Amino acid sequence: MSSVPRLVIAAPSSGSGKTTVATGLMAAFTERGVAVSPHKVGPDYIDPGYHALATGRVGRNLDAYLCGPELLGPLFAHGARGCELAVVEGVMGMYDGAAGEGELASTAQVAKVLRAPVVLVVDASSQSRSVAALVHGFASWDPEVRVGGVILNKVASDRHEALLREALDSAGVPVLGVLRRAPQVETPSRHLGLVPVAERRTAAVEAVAAMAAQVREGCDLEALFALARSAGALTGGAWEAPVTDTTAREVVAVAGGPAFTFSYAEHTELLAAAGAEVVVFDPLRDEQLPDGTRGLVIGGGFPEVYAAELSANEPLRKAVAALAGSGAPVAAECAGLLYLCRELDGLPMCGVLDAAGEMSGRLTLGYRDAVALSDSVLAVAGTRMRGHEFHRTVVEPGSGTAPAWGVRTPERRVEGFVQQGVHASYLHTHWAAEPGVARRFVERCRTS
Repeated sequence: MSSVPRLVIAAPSSGSGKTTVATGLMAAFTERGVAVSPHKVGPDYIDPGYHALATGRVGRNLDAYLCGPELLGPLFAHGARGCELAVVEGVMGMYDGAAGEGELASTAQVAKVLRAPVVLVVDASSQSRSVAALVHGFASWDPEVRVGGVILNKVASDRHEALLREALDSAGVPVLGVLRRAPQVETPSRHLGLVPVAERRTAAVEAVAAMAAQVREGCDLEALFALARSAGALTGGAWEAPVTDTTAREVVAVAGGPAFTFSYAEHTELLAAAGAEVVVFDPLRDEQLPDGTRGLVIGGGFPEVYAAELSANEPLRKAVAALAGSGAPVAAECAGLLYLCRELDGLPMCGVLDAAGEMSGRLTLGYRDAVALSDSVLAVAGTRMRGHEFHRTVVEPGSGTAPAWGVRTPERRVEGFVQQGVHASYLHTHWAAEPGVARRFVERCRTS
C-alpha cells in the first residue's frame, strides 16, 4: 500500500514541543523541495492548519477512536499519495489514548499500525542525567514501538547539552536534534488551544518560518530522513471516497473563514464523491449563501470569538434561516450548532433552533459513543457512530423534541436537534468511518 518514508513525532507528555518539532520538520524538508505529507494523531483541528501552512498540502488526522484502527493505514496512504516523506505529529504523551481504552487512539498505536519509527521530543529544561531514565523507559515500555531517536527541546546552554548527551550515551537512543529555548516560535493559545492559522495568517507564517529555522539549525535532517526510510512497508489499499454515479452536481455550501475552521479534509472529499459541488463561504463576510445552494454544512470553530460580527451579518443569518425553513439539509457541528441558535451570548444568531448558547467556565472534552435517536439527513435512527466533544459553551435546552444523539459520556444523555432537514449537535464525527453519511446528505439535497 505505501512505502512512503515516515516519522512519528511523539513526546512523554503534552507541552514538550511536538508541534514545534513536527511543524518545523515539515517546513524544513519542504524548503528542500521534498514533498511532505502532514498528519496529526487524534481529533485536533488546529495543528493540521499549521501543518498545511508548512507543507502546502492538506493536513490530515489519524484517529483510531473515531475511524477505527483498520482505517489508519488506508487514510494515511490516501493522504501520503505522491509524497516523498510523511511526518505524523502525535497527541498528548506517547502512550496516552482514549480514557479507559488501553492504547486505543494513542500515538504509540498509530506508530505500530503505520510501522513507523518514533522520534521522542523531550522537554529537557529541568533535568540532566534523569533524561536517560526517561528515554529508556519510553523506548522499552512496548517492544513493538521503535523509538529511533530523541530530540532534546528547551536546552539552556552548551554545558546543559553536554550533560544531556553524556547521560543519553547509555540509553541506546541517538540524539537527532537539540533545540534551544526560542520564544519566537511560540504560538498564542486561548480557551480551546492554539489560535487557528486562519485567524492570524501573517503571524502564523512567521511562526512556521521560525520553527523551520530552529529545526534546520538544531536537528540532523539527513539522519532523520534516513530513519524515516527505515519504516516498514504497509499492505492493502489506500482509502478512497466512494463515488456516486451522477451527472447532476448539487451545490453544498460549507462554512469557512476564521469563525469556522474545524473540519476534516475527507468530509468535503466524501461530499464531492457523492455528487456535490462543494462551495466554501465565509459567514463573517458573505451576505448570501452561494448561488444554487441546496444543502449547508457548518462545522466547528470559534463563533463565540466572532459573535458580534456573525450577528451583524443579518442578511446571511436570514438566508440561513430561510434555507433551513425550506426543509433543505443542514448539518451543523458544535460551532454550527451555536450559529443556528436563537442567540449566542445575548447576540442574535440565525434563529433556526429555539435555543440559546453562551460561554461557560467548564471545558467539555472527550470521545463519545453515540447512537442516532431520530431519522435525519445524516443517518437513520439506530446508527451508531463515535464522536468527540471539545467546547467551553453550553446550549439551553441541550436537545430538541427529536434529539440528534444518545451519548455515553460515561453517563447516558440525549443531545442535539433534528428538525425538518436540520441536524445540529455538539458532537464532531469523522464521516470516513461511515461514508453513508455524506451520500445520504447529498441525496437529500436532490430530493428536498
